[in-house]
Amino acid sequence: MAQKNSSTITELVLVGFSNHSRAEIPLFLLFSLVYLVNLFGNTAIIVLVVIDSCLQTPMYFFLCHLGFLNIFYTTAVVPKMLFNLLALKKVISYEFCLAQTYISLLMGAAECIILAIMALDRYVAICYPLRYLLIMNWSMCVQLAVGAWTVSFFASVVPLHFTIVPFCGPYVIDHIFCEVPVLLHMICADTSLQETIMVIGASGILLLPFLLITLSYLCILVAVMRMHSAEGRKKAFSTCSSHLTVVTIYYGTGMFMHMRPKSLYSAQGDKFISLFYAVINPALNPLIYSLRNKEVKGALKRVLERLAVSQRQKILS
Repeated sequence: MAQKNSSTITELVLVGFSNHSRAEIPLFLLFSLVYLVNLFGNTAIIVLVVIDSCLQTPMYFFLCHLGFLNIFYTTAVVPKMLFNLLALKKVISYEFCLAQTYISLLMGAAECIILAIMALDRYVAICYPLRYLLIMNWSMCVQLAVGAWTVSFFASVVPLHFTIVPFCGPYVIDHIFCEVPVLLHMICADTSLQETIMVIGASGILLLPFLLITLSYLCILVAVMRMHSAEGRKKAFSTCSSHLTVVTIYYGTGMFMHMRPKSLYSAQGDKFISLFYAVINPALNPLIYSLRNKEVKGALKRVLERLAVSQRQKILS
């Protein structure tokens, strides 16, 4: 495996759940199911938005971006984790480990910003309903999406590239995949600079969007409380509930994982936290948005009806 420094590393041991060998097969089956739900659910949301004109609105445009990054993120993590659950030699190549680190950081940053944009979208829709389509026009949506991915790249990937330094042996990662908080424990030198950069970066990528989300929902709450119609208030809250649920789950785990000193690291605890925001949460997102959203359920019903009609016509012809 590795010798003196990171330039000679070929493989690292990825411990995963090897300490619980009896649970590996059940975990393989469980995480395979979760991964399939993630792939099917997020792909279904994207396809529905593309083929159903009723869903071609700013909110669902950004939901497609969320679905894409959920698929991409988990695909960088889960297949290797599943392979290692069955493999006798539980390793990961140095290059793929770094790739997982870059991808997880980029996708995590993008999700924070896109969730903030979605909160801003809900604020405009509820507080300025008559000007909503004028403000959130397609040109603005595309600019916001491009801006989100660009800022995410320069705020996560670029700083990480300049702070990665040689690792020290033993080259063992007691985690389920490679991400920054875990790799800090393998750096030979003092990691104070890396920890500071991570906290500053997390403050910008996590806290600023979170503050924007909080401010947006405070304004929404004020606007909803001023509504005279109980039905109007109920409808306004229902359009925000799915997004609020996703934000609460994602930010709760993300802030704990990335905004704390290395001294608070706990291998076993962090495995479960990472599992939640990198594996389980991406599978929950499409379920949360579909099961609690009449528009998505309506679009799915229309698509299924069209497919049924098309199928009957083929049979009759």
